[in-house]
Amino acid sequence: MSRIQLRFQQLASAGRKALIPYITGGDPSPEYTVGYLHALVEAGADIIELGMPFSDPMADGPVIQLACERSLAAGTSLQKVLAMVAEFRQQNNDTPVVLMGYLNPVEAMGYETFADRCVEVGIDGVLLVDLPPEEADLVAPIMQARGLDMVFLVAPTTTEARIEKIAAAGSGYLYYVSLKGVTGSASLNTEEVSARLDIIRKHTQLPIGVGFGIKDAASAGAVAKVADGVVVGSALVQRIADNAAQPEKVAEQLKSVLASMRQAMDSH
Repeated sequence: MSRIQLRFQQLASAGRKALIPYITGGDPSPEYTVGYLHALVEAGADIIELGMPFSDPMADGPVIQLACERSLAAGTSLQKVLAMVAEFRQQNNDTPVVLMGYLNPVEAMGYETFADRCVEVGIDGVLLVDLPPEEADLVAPIMQARGLDMVFLVAPTTTEARIEKIAAAGSGYLYYVSLKGVTGSASLNTEEVSARLDIIRKHTQLPIGVGFGIKDAASAGAVAKVADGVVVGSALVQRIADNAAQPEKVAEQLKSVLASMRQAMDSH
């Protein structure tokens, strides 16, 4: 059983939902990321999605696009992001970490080299935004053979037939993109999300995390009523941007945002 599966099992037994924060590795500078990861765990993170910075993050809105720019300008590479996880694992061997990003840097490193390094540093899963299951024949077997969960996206427009294919290909959890648009989009209709999750659950036993549009404690609490996990990214990354000139203050900002979401989720 993977760390991701174990965590969801533990949460289900406790009647709680997973809080899954995202930050971009190396934003605003590589030396701060590990401290931020520990801060997220202290504030209640159950699983962490760590972004691999990329020069053309097509699914992301301006907040995460700018985070990638800051990270790359500071000299962050995929190798450095992997090293961050290795350092994080020196103190935390329990919290699952999912690398999230785009295929290009992984392909440049080499799929097997990347997968081997993921296992070595303690990565639990990989979510490649621009790699749909239909095109994952080369990549997925390499990851899965090493015990890495492949997390795939489901969109509001995804047909039931395709949901079934995605569910069969994925492991760990499914990531439901709650809005049509890019990360950081504005409005979230919980009733619509709930209806879509009911459809998805007809085709899978995997937990479902919901991301895009989780802005604050209220939206996190509302989504926690209907989903297995709540994914929050832009709201956290914006705090990093707002304090980029004083990165040593970011950890407390992240903890404040995330702790309020954790409290709202648990109260439901």
